[in-house]
Amino acid sequence: MGAGVSTSTTENDDGSTCLEDIPENCISSLMMNFDPQEICKLARVNKTFHRASSADFVWESKLSPSYKFLINKVLGEQNIASMTKKEIYAKLCRPNFFDAGTKEVWLDKCTAQVCLFISSKSFKITGIDDRRYWNYIPTEESRFKSVAYLQQMWWVEVIGELEFEFPKGNYSVFFKLQLGKPSKRLGRRVCNLDQVHGWDIKPVRFQLSTSDGQRSLSQCYLRGPGEWTYYHVGDFTIGKPNGPTNIKFSLAQIDCTHTKGGLCIDGVVICPTEFAERLKQF
Repeated sequence: MGAGVSTSTTENDDGSTCLEDIPENCISSLMMNFDPQEICKLARVNKTFHRASSADFVWESKLSPSYKFLINKVLGEQNIASMTKKEIYAKLCRPNFFDAGTKEVWLDKCTAQVCLFISSKSFKITGIDDRRYWNYIPTEESRFKSVAYLQQMWWVEVIGELEFEFPKGNYSVFFKLQLGKPSKRLGRRVCNLDQVHGWDIKPVRFQLSTSDGQRSLSQCYLRGPGEWTYYHVGDFTIGKPNGPTNIKFSLAQIDCTHTKGGLCIDGVVICPTEFAERLKQF
């Protein structure tokens, strides 16, 4: 079935009915079996299909069970009543900032699964208020237009926390980091590596814990100077959604036998585990 199907609204010469004679509610019920992109294509078949594609129950079936929690985070309760479910779906599929612009949430357009990006400005970073050690530097390379940059320090510890209502599924947590200070010169991207040191001596430790007792611990050496890299912190599972889950994650290199420097922290990505290969799009 596609856009090439006849859109005639009159009875055929042999007395048979045509596509537009199908009741809208039947078409809407059938559309519940298609993914959102296919529904949008079917909406172009004719006016009947277009109206059927806008039915609230069609789009509510595509929304995450936690969509009310999401829309309250983004718009507040007062705005939900005036929106159709299709409008809510479209709104949530766009990047939406919340918590004073330090966090961003969106739904994957095809699957309606929840993805989050958390800015470095929402983290507890040891020494962040001392400009001898850390600075927030502006950059177009971040969704939040700035990143935390470490010049030099003995003790590096970064802690983040999020309370969020996740739909059922498996999720992965990643720190987005870069060795080197990004900037532009004559309109071209450059990355200053002068202050990068200390990361090849001892590995960085990553930890993850959830309010329902899930935990993970991993460590690795930071790599790839001049390139943004996603470092896997750990995974967690939401089996039976029952309100918000508290997530804690951290990055640490606290061996005080040597200094470390030249590290940029953009933020943390939380996404469905199967999206790991798509991280560069985030």
